[in-house]
Amino acid sequence: MTMSQWLKWQVWLVAALMALAVTGCGLLPDVKDETSGWSAEQLYRNAHEAMLDGNYNRAIKLFETLEARYPYGRYAQQAILEGAFSNWRQGEQVAATAACDRFIRTYPNHPNVDYAYYLKGLVYFREDQGLFGYVYELDLAERDPKSMRESFAAFKELAQKYPESRYTEDAQTRMRYLTNALGMFEVHVARHYYARGAYVAAANRAQASLLSHPQTPSNEHALDVMERSYQKLGLTQLAQDAHQILVKTFPESVYVAGVPDKPWWKFW
Repeated sequence: MTMSQWLKWQVWLVAALMALAVTGCGLLPDVKDETSGWSAEQLYRNAHEAMLDGNYNRAIKLFETLEARYPYGRYAQQAILEGAFSNWRQGEQVAATAACDRFIRTYPNHPNVDYAYYLKGLVYFREDQGLFGYVYELDLAERDPKSMRESFAAFKELAQKYPESRYTEDAQTRMRYLTNALGMFEVHVARHYYARGAYVAAANRAQASLLSHPQTPSNEHALDVMERSYQKLGLTQLAQDAHQILVKTFPESVYVAGVPDKPWWKFW
């Protein structure tokens, strides 16, 4: 093949490929939308069933289709809430919270708006860490205090606005858990400072935990950090004061009684 023939062949090949690209879509079979012609009720029913079956991807798509085609009415309203739930279960935190906020903003007087607040709190609440477990046994270094605060704020708003809601009791339980978890996060940071010899910062962070989250189990650990930090700083009276408060408030604390042959840092 001569150079001239080779160049002509290349030009022909490029032209053929371009023509195929332009007309290629016509070679593929049409993909029919299964929901074409479905009523709002039919869309909702199928989306709801998919959600109950745990097929959250399908549920989300159908709820979105329902909202787009029929943006008004009870089915659209329910689609927002159940779409938010499906996104939450699918791990789509941003989409789930956005849907909750949209429902709260659009339907502030809806009879199910309390559920929107509750669901928003659940979205930010880390179920994998356990509601009734001992918070101080968890790896708080991996916690996200911003998410915990967002969760607490949503539950708090629910409890304040809808004290009679069926979701309020559970929300309050979670708020108590979150309060202690946030306090323990501060304690974790205080221990971090202490371990590095930053005793002033450790004492201040432990004190902040006490002030921001009083009357929670995290106070026991905060008082211990304060006492030990003041001892390192040579502030004997402040160390004694922290110890006395610890003894009075948590008389059974391991930091007070101690365990034979077990160094104090093992309690951490």
